Amino acid sequence: MDRPIILASASPRRREFFELLRLPFRVHSTDIDETPRPSEMPDVLVARLSATKAATVAQDLLTSVSGRNGELAEALETGLVVAADTVVVLDDEILGKPLDADHAKQMLNQLRGREHSVYSGVTVVEMESGRAAIHLSTTAVWMREYTEAEIEAYVSSGDPLDKAGAYGIQHPGFRPVARIEGCYSGVMGLPLGALVDGLSHFGVALPVDLATVCRGRTGHPCCRESDTP
Repeated sequence: MDRPIILASASPRRREFFELLRLPFRVHSTDIDETPRPSEMPDVLVARLSATKAATVAQDLLTSVSGRNGELAEALETGLVVAADTVVVLDDEILGKPLDADHAKQMLNQLRGREHSVYSGVTVVEMESGRAAIHLSTTAVWMREYTEAEIEAYVSSGDPLDKAGAYGIQHPGFRPVARIEGCYSGVMGLPLGALVDGLSHFGVALPVDLATVCRGRTGHPCCRESDTP
């Protein structure tokens, strides 16, 4: 079933994954308050934030086409909005995106040589009905013992400033992660298995094999390998 898909994110990594999955989409991002609530658990946080992003974009688009005719208005009204959110959790502390370079260095020093968890939430909202499907992913991550000089060089590149936990697992120069247990793409910011599960609620199937695409992009086995015949 062909349905218009709107990606509620300006993240280049999420756009890249949609392109690799050959899902036609358009981007309509939004800014929301991502501050955790008191005592809010990380899985609840990413579910809430992804759902809020998706609902906000859906409402923005419906308002913009209200009363209009034409293919665009009809397509948007029957479309799906996809939003995601990711946080890093170390010793029960939620680490979002760093505020600045010094904050990024602090986070990377906290994480160095230690295990932490990455929580990702994906929400798919059907614009016409308002129905939502929320799926979560949790991955255990072990960081390597990178040096102070490596931290300085990496932070100077600017790469960590838009990433939860101040690192990109896929960065070719820094390579901060020693190993993981779980979803590699989830650590990058979009758990593909959770995305596929959410889309399937609304009759959308991938035109490509998920495990093949995931493995080809990340260079690591897909956490859904066992789902592939």
